[in-house]
Amino acid sequence: MNEKYLSALRKVALLGGMHNYIAISSRELGEALDMSQQSASKRILELLEDGLIERDLGARRQRIRLTDKGVEDLRKEYVEYRRIFELTDHVILHGTISTGLGEGGYYICQSQYLEQFIIHLDFKPYEGTLNIKLDKEDVGKLQIIKDSPGHIIKGFSREGRTFGDVTAYKAKIRNIDCAVVIPERSHYDDVIEVVCQYHLRRTLSISDGDRVEVRVEI
Repeated sequence: MNEKYLSALRKVALLGGMHNYIAISSRELGEALDMSQQSASKRILELLEDGLIERDLGARRQRIRLTDKGVEDLRKEYVEYRRIFELTDHVILHGTISTGLGEGGYYICQSQYLEQFIIHLDFKPYEGTLNIKLDKEDVGKLQIIKDSPGHIIKGFSREGRTFGDVTAYKAKIRNIDCAVVIPERSHYDDVIEVVCQYHLRRTLSISDGDRVEVRVEI
């Protein structure tokens, strides 16, 4: 993305416009970006045209906020900077144990998946997943993981039903080998599912509400 657009998006986000409308004039935005009011007004129109912000002119003052596309472009920039300043071979995630939808066990026990898990992860997963709700500040780290190669567990079709691809990333919880699995069609954006050859709740004596740290290879 053009750097001039990113600088404007960053400023709008810092002023509170990530998810909520903020009242700001082109003059005020120009002062924040160290440019003329005319240039700032043009920048707002460019961001609107590219679908990066949306504007509400119904109030007495102009109000703007980032669109989902604008937020996603900022998130990509954030991921790149993390790679620059935190160059490493792993990502640490923190979160709280939670009860999932109960679908993990059903999918994990499919033989077509199991065979591939054994090949790629060097263990046969216990028939179930451990769900971890990530801390708010760690949710952005998921994109770093998703941008890493991981191990592709190919989907398949059976009896008229389609099972999508799953990407597995080797990980550790308290030095126990496991893997974070991210389905192609995930229900979550702040929860990870972990598979392991052991029943992790019993092995680690953990239950809903307990906090854990997951070290994920990238």
